[in-house]
Amino acid sequence: MKRTVTTEEAIRRWNQHAERFTVNYDEHGDIHREVLLNPAIFSLLEDVHGKRLLDAGCGEGYLSRILAQKGAIVTAVDYSEKMLEIARERTREEVTIQYKHGNCENLNFLVDEQFDCIVSNMVLQDLENYQAALNEMYRLLKPNSTFIFSILHPCFITPNSGWIRNGKLDQQYWKVQRYFYEGVYDQKLPLDSDEKIVFYHRTLTNYMKAIIQAGFTIEDVIEPMPSKEMLTKYPQFEEDLHCADFIVFKLRK
Repeated sequence: MKRTVTTEEAIRRWNQHAERFTVNYDEHGDIHREVLLNPAIFSLLEDVHGKRLLDAGCGEGYLSRILAQKGAIVTAVDYSEKMLEIARERTREEVTIQYKHGNCENLNFLVDEQFDCIVSNMVLQDLENYQAALNEMYRLLKPNSTFIFSILHPCFITPNSGWIRNGKLDQQYWKVQRYFYEGVYDQKLPLDSDEKIVFYHRTLTNYMKAIIQAGFTIEDVIEPMPSKEMLTKYPQFEEDLHCADFIVFKLRK
């Protein structure tokens, strides 16, 4: 029987593990966001100064704070009340961000076509109904505006994927398994932890179909890789030149 886990259960786990997950975040988020995700996202963003922007699934709010510092008028939503509590604690009083509790699958408290841009960083794989979330993003965007989102790369980060290392031969391989076994799976965060959140694995095909069915046009795609500057700062990320951990889309309404 195919396993099912509702978004409500995913929310419960995020509330449970929010503090541990974000304890080492700094102004850049975590190290993977600093090295891989942030450079990709900001390379796709247009000038945000004075623009109404939604951070859809803001977590502890680091990206919202960066966007506000760049002059954006930021609304930030998350389905984890604990994450929002942390976000408010970490946001200085002089930084104006509207934090709101809400599930990106249904943001009916927000009116249609009010945002110039939406960013959703590592969120869609945490939602049971990602098609509904894409439809909501389309509804909330002004015409000809953009939606930028990042997810775990579905072709490489699959159930049971991971490094296979052979110290004697000085070789390492990335194992990919169960790509076509779509569904919900436990994920340890951090990897050496016994605590688990859930992620919903889907094929790249089904993500693409959902994007098109929502009405979006794909404008750009980035599979983030570490820059030379980041490799100098964090040489351990050289192994990320073997395969992509993430994929980032820029869509236009």
